[in-house]
Amino acid sequence: MTEKEKMLSGQIYDPADKELIERWHEAKRLQVEYLNTPTTDTARMTEILDHLIGTRGENAWVAAPFFVDYGENIHLGKNVEINMNCVFLDCNKITIGDHSGIGPGVHIYTVTHPTVPEERLPEKSTFWKCLTAPVTIGKNVWICGGSIILPGVTIGDGATVAAGSVVTKDVPKNTLVAGNPAKVIRKVK
Repeated sequence: MTEKEKMLSGQIYDPADKELIERWHEAKRLQVEYLNTPTTDTARMTEILDHLIGTRGENAWVAAPFFVDYGENIHLGKNVEINMNCVFLDCNKITIGDHSGIGPGVHIYTVTHPTVPEERLPEKSTFWKCLTAPVTIGKNVWICGGSIILPGVTIGDGATVAAGSVVTKDVPKNTLVAGNPAKVIRKVK
């Protein structure tokens, strides 16, 4: 099994693997190019996004700057809007459903490190070993600015995550969550 296969299946993997490092560098190059493309050159921005992220539906938009690990594990539905300064550590799949919005400075993490030092410390690599779990965001979700979504979280359709929240567990559909850790405040419909 390759390190990439281990990464995507949630097993401990070495991020210093040649295949992973090459894609990581390519994603960084594309991020810089995207940032430096005039926002009026929508054709070029679209072309770069098509190489940077896995898939995106029609009218999905990402404002620069936008930071990713690999990019290719990000999948956006239609009419998704991602505001500036977002960080998506997509070492596993990040899926965002149709008509969802991501506020400025939102961080979505699919990666973490083992808590036992001997399991995370590298044998030969300069990078700590990692574990991953996918993040799934439903349709019609609003994640307000400065929120952090941790690995393995699913956010249900129609949910809202209040600004600055840290989401550590699944969010039920049609709810407003807030806080650190985020807790359900109320139903939204």
